[in-house]
Amino acid sequence: MAPSIDAAERLLNLVIALVNTQGRMTKQQVRSSVAGYMDSAAASDDAFERMFERDKDTLRELGVPVLTVTDSRYGDDVGYRIDLDTYALPAVDLTAAELGVLSLAARVWQDASLRADTTRALTKLRAVVEGPQASDLLAGIAPRVNAGAAFGPLVEAVQERRVVRFTYRAASTGEVRERTVEPWRLLARRGGWVLVGRDRDRGASRSFRLGRIQGGVRPVGGPGGFDAPTPEELAAATATWARGPERVATLAVVPDRAAALRARAVDTEFDRAGFDRAEVVGAEGMLAERDLVHVPYRSTWELAEEIVGYGAAVLVLAPGDLRDATLTLLRAAARLDERGA
Repeated sequence: MAPSIDAAERLLNLVIALVNTQGRMTKQQVRSSVAGYMDSAAASDDAFERMFERDKDTLRELGVPVLTVTDSRYGDDVGYRIDLDTYALPAVDLTAAELGVLSLAARVWQDASLRADTTRALTKLRAVVEGPQASDLLAGIAPRVNAGAAFGPLVEAVQERRVVRFTYRAASTGEVRERTVEPWRLLARRGGWVLVGRDRDRGASRSFRLGRIQGGVRPVGGPGGFDAPTPEELAAATATWARGPERVATLAVVPDRAAALRARAVDTEFDRAGFDRAEVVGAEGMLAERDLVHVPYRSTWELAEEIVGYGAAVLVLAPGDLRDATLTLLRAAARLDERGA
């Protein structure tokens, strides 16, 4: 039995077939010649009809102009093609590796407000670029920048200089409270977005992880509600998230855990006696059972937040400020757990 073809590959096969057809393709021609319509899901006539109609609607939603064409001699003989005048791109000379990079970039953008545009563009490029499938060159690499429901409203608020209000859970204390913010800039940082702006209640610049915003983002007033920050104010506000000099963290990791950290590891020398065991809780007897993993990084808080996600599987040996940041986040999480108990 032929391997099953997923919906995305089936749609791409249909686009390629309709782009290259001479005149038009009937449903029967699609069913008999386009990979993806002959598997078990389309075994019956009714199943094929539902699949094909759904795929046509999906392509049209993505901006692919699928036309219905009838034979002038037989009005009930219906076929389909893609309007090349609307859909066609000029000649594009991309290598498989270059298309692979574009595929990777498109997969980063997971927010619903951006997904349709990136998918539409990538489908067009794949239809006109020859050569091996670019996805084969990037197997196993699937980055994500998860935006969440707050992303769209905040993008508009930044562009319009509109004050916003939202409920936010602080990482360091676990405190949940309303924040009224002048949004200045959105920064993409390791798997998520950070809003930088002026917290009106505190009268100072602050940064907010979009993943910690609870509920919706509500506009306060109209556009132009605050003056744009000066370059100095913006630089100071983003300093925490700026890409500073590269440092190397030394971590004690449980075998076969924290694959993402291990994938970024580098070879370096580390003296097992070169840190204060009194500062590393549980170090005695633990190092013999764990792997030493050395991970380069530029932002202490970014790496600390990643490490916290692995729980007890990752122990920070050095440097001390990374260990302190990680412990701060773990203690805040413990307090939240105690409140919920």
